[in-house]
Amino acid sequence: MNTIKNKINQIKDFKNYLVQLGYSKSSCYMLPCCVQDFLEYHHNATDTEELTTVHVNQYYDYLQIRPHKHKGGGLSEQYIHHHVYALRVFFNWLEATQDLTENPMSVLRFKHPKGNPRQPLSQEEIKALFENAQSAKETALLHIFYSCGLRRSEAVDLEIKDIHFKTRILYVREGKGAKRRAVPMTERVSKDLESYYHQERITQVRVKDAGAFMLGVTGKSMCADAYNKTLKILLERAGLCKEISLHYLRHSIATHLLESGLAIEYVRDFLGHTHLETTQIYAKVHAWQVQKL
Repeated sequence: MNTIKNKINQIKDFKNYLVQLGYSKSSCYMLPCCVQDFLEYHHNATDTEELTTVHVNQYYDYLQIRPHKHKGGGLSEQYIHHHVYALRVFFNWLEATQDLTENPMSVLRFKHPKGNPRQPLSQEEIKALFENAQSAKETALLHIFYSCGLRRSEAVDLEIKDIHFKTRILYVREGKGAKRRAVPMTERVSKDLESYYHQERITQVRVKDAGAFMLGVTGKSMCADAYNKTLKILLERAGLCKEISLHYLRHSIATHLLESGLAIEYVRDFLGHTHLETTQIYAKVHAWQVQKL
């Protein structure tokens, strides 16, 4: 009975840990459930210290043949990968809290579900885009999506009052999920955005959207299609023959920040993500790229 009680308490503690880290409600439910299935499968183990790579591999083999409880048939690759991910987070947590001396997941590698993750642009490719910008407006666009990591909808809604050149802060008044955030800018980014504002934007004869920061040719707030067309022109000039959307620039800065050693929690706040696992997608892409080298 004590063993069962200890395992139940451990699952509860693990769930609380996920909540504190900012995981979504669905993940705070699903990940502990996956771990609980694993512990029930190895019910003879009286303590997590006894669990080794052998136990994990046995469970992984079992998942390959285990029928789906609700839909019938076998488990999908993505579903199995979710179990593996849950165990990795669980054992990493035990190791971090010093409840585990040897982490069995640290030496194990499993097949990733089919489909490569979206590949961000390299820093050399980003540099090529900036070098091929022929106007302050084009440079400002790259800064908004890459240097500041804005979403397309956030760029469309961006207003003059949201950018503070002196303090080098850009405010996203209402991001995804109605979240407000402050984005720090480097001196170069702030100066380039200010140059666009004073040199190009302010010279437009008929400004119909006086509050909007980025303006289209008609003087109205620059729309999503105009952003896309400008990016396409920049890509052609830079010789980057890729199907790249504006979101790739946001994806790229996140990856580059992680590569530079910035903590994932700070990258989450920079991007305006609600949940940490959304940001971890970028960390996984970086890890996947390193494995290919």
